[in-house]
Amino acid sequence: MTSPYDAVTRLASMAARVRGRAWTSLPPLLALTDPDRQPDPVALAELLPPGSGLVFRHFGAPDRADQAMQARETTSRRGVCFLVSADPELARRCGADGIHWPEHDLPSAARARARGDTRLFTASAHSPRALRCAASAGIDAALVSTVFPSASPSSGRAMGPFAVAAWARQSQVPVYALGGINPHTISRLNGLGISGVAVVGAIRSAGPTRT
Repeated sequence: MTSPYDAVTRLASMAARVRGRAWTSLPPLLALTDPDRQPDPVALAELLPPGSGLVFRHFGAPDRADQAMQARETTSRRGVCFLVSADPELARRCGADGIHWPEHDLPSAARARARGDTRLFTASAHSPRALRCAASAGIDAALVSTVFPSASPSSGRAMGPFAVAAWARQSQVPVYALGGINPHTISRLNGLGISGVAVVGAIRSAGPTRT
């Protein structure tokens, strides 16, 4: 039987084959934490192979700061890139490699760049206009969703791989595909100019979580 770590390593290898023409210093595979679908960020960090990335999004968790610190320690030890979503102060406190910005907060990203912040920045983008704003804000890569049908309650209608590829061709920012990405769908992104993938549920059942 394939171990959870081996399964995630295979997913990371498949993500590397997706890598499009737009260069980015970010890893080709980003895993996003989620209080409901991926409740243990430290366990998730332990599963990720070196050269992948973790985006910490545990909004509303009472022990969020402690979880972020533990996740940062684990990713540092494992050679995994670590970004904190929508909380520049928490990112600073735990020594994160970068920040993930929601689409509505792109002006804050632009201001941070103007102040000289050189950390890695990713952002959510749900339209070509948002991709243009991301480029103006100095974003290193944009996470575009929803690409494939997803179990996430917040996912919208799936746009399909060719639509996201069309966006990527027009974008000045490297595009990552988010939504419904798993070992069965990821190969449909090869050769489309997409620079990487972001996942939540694809690793959800890969291993046990802490109680």
